[in-house]
Amino acid sequence: MATIHEVNAEVRSDEGKGASRRLRHAGMVPAIIYGGEKPPQSIQLEHRVVLALSKHEWFFSSVLDLKVGGKVDKVLLRDWQKHPFKMQMMHMDFQRIRAGEKLHTTIPLHFVGQEHSPAGKTSGVVVSHNITEIDVACMAEDLPEYIEVDLSTINQGDMIHLSELNLPAGVEIPELRHGPDHDLPVVTVHAVKIEIEAPAEGEDAEGEGEEGAPAADADASDDSGSDEDK
Repeated sequence: MATIHEVNAEVRSDEGKGASRRLRHAGMVPAIIYGGEKPPQSIQLEHRVVLALSKHEWFFSSVLDLKVGGKVDKVLLRDWQKHPFKMQMMHMDFQRIRAGEKLHTTIPLHFVGQEHSPAGKTSGVVVSHNITEIDVACMAEDLPEYIEVDLSTINQGDMIHLSELNLPAGVEIPELRHGPDHDLPVVTVHAVKIEIEAPAEGEDAEGEGEEGAPAADADASDDSGSDEDK
């Protein structure tokens, strides 16, 4: 069963770009809750709290208990905007989760055991993680924080596809409904070919000729001098 995490927020009365700028200067993050049977609601969260939460993977992929004014909404964080170069969250969007409806969301993949695998112990073999997160569909109570991918037995030439992932009960990958062509490789294992470039043919001989050229010029200069003496 998925763990539900609690996040505190406050009702936001002022709206607009100017109000949002004032909130950010005051150490708050403007946000909105939408969806479900309730109208959209403007809220605000403490920026220091948001920064602390953003260090956890579950904040972006799990169902949250969002407490606003003593009431709790079950939500997913659907969108967020960060400052281009500052450690600052600019705005956040939360979507209400309705009971009895399937969720469609993205969750991360965790790759484990690679260092103990035959591939991980073989020199010149590369294990590529082609997909690091997947879209899933499930009920809110079945939503996992992540999917674990066991790589402890992989060897050179192996591949792990979407259809081979070990999904919890009640969780499915909608992409697989579209046929075998959508069963994408999550992990591939291949050897790396190292090519050593050989020196070009005749390269050494040309170098020797160039070194010998000044000596020939010197001999010619000596002969010229002898003719003048004569």
